[in-house]
Amino acid sequence: MEGDFSAFAGMDCLGTGPLPDLLRLVKAHRDGGGTERLLLFDDETGQQVDFDLRGTPDEVVARALPPPRSGPGRPRLGVVSREVSLLPRHWESLEQQPQGISAALRRLVDEARKRSPGQQRGRRIRDALGRVLWSVAGNLPDFEEATRALFAGRDGDLAAFTRGWPPGVRDYVDRRLQEIAEIERAP
Repeated sequence: MEGDFSAFAGMDCLGTGPLPDLLRLVKAHRDGGGTERLLLFDDETGQQVDFDLRGTPDEVVARALPPPRSGPGRPRLGVVSREVSLLPRHWESLEQQPQGISAALRRLVDEARKRSPGQQRGRRIRDALGRVLWSVAGNLPDFEEATRALFAGRDGDLAAFTRGWPPGVRDYVDRRLQEIAEIERAP
């Protein structure tokens, strides 16, 4: 698993970073007597990651990392086999493409990514932040208003709604909003 992850102990954000580093941090927190509810999130998707803290830190990390992938595709090039469901007319159009179906799909995806990539990436981060907030801050005051502001792009209002939240959650929101602003400003 690549990219950054964030760990929360209750309402305190323990840290953000690569999964192996965070798992070691979470393991040390738990071994040091921490009893709060621990949640670990993939910052790219906002999905919660489950983990097993039994054993040594190295054992914890080894269990959490996916095994090397084998099978169809070109794994050394990052190519992974997946299914795509399309209507017959879509398949017919793709089959007529000069360099084949896979090449046509790659071109379509690349063209879509070139159109306002900052806006698209910013939207994905907003969605991920929303998922994290549902898990961590769903019972906090002004949560509903804060999430409305998040998805409407009213970052100033969001900051105002989160002002009374615990510092760990508020700082996490502020950091992600700064990241979104930088990405959306990029050419």
